[in-house]
Amino acid sequence: MAVAVPLDNEGFLLNRDDWSEEVAAELAQQDEFEMTDQVMQFIREARGMYDNDGVVPPIRIFAKKQGVSTKELYNIFKKGPMKLICKWGGLPKPTGCV
Repeated sequence: MAVAVPLDNEGFLLNRDDWSEEVAAELAQQDEFEMTDQVMQFIREARGMYDNDGVVPPIRIFAKKQGVSTKELYNIFKKGPMKLICKWGGLPKPTGCV
């Protein structure tokens, strides 16, 4: 089943208000990733941090606040953890080194 919300050419939501946990799981599935409770929790946390700060948190700060290492995030996501968290979380694409 395809995501029924508008996406940009990289698969990021065009409208943040279109986000839901179901949309997140579908976006992850399109990337051949099985959504887990842990990943959904990371997405909720990143969304909360974005709501508070108005920016996507850098991976080092995000990992520290989650009590995990950046290496652990890479082990879970394989590539670009913050990019995927933002993509599946309906957040803007992170800038800088991700």
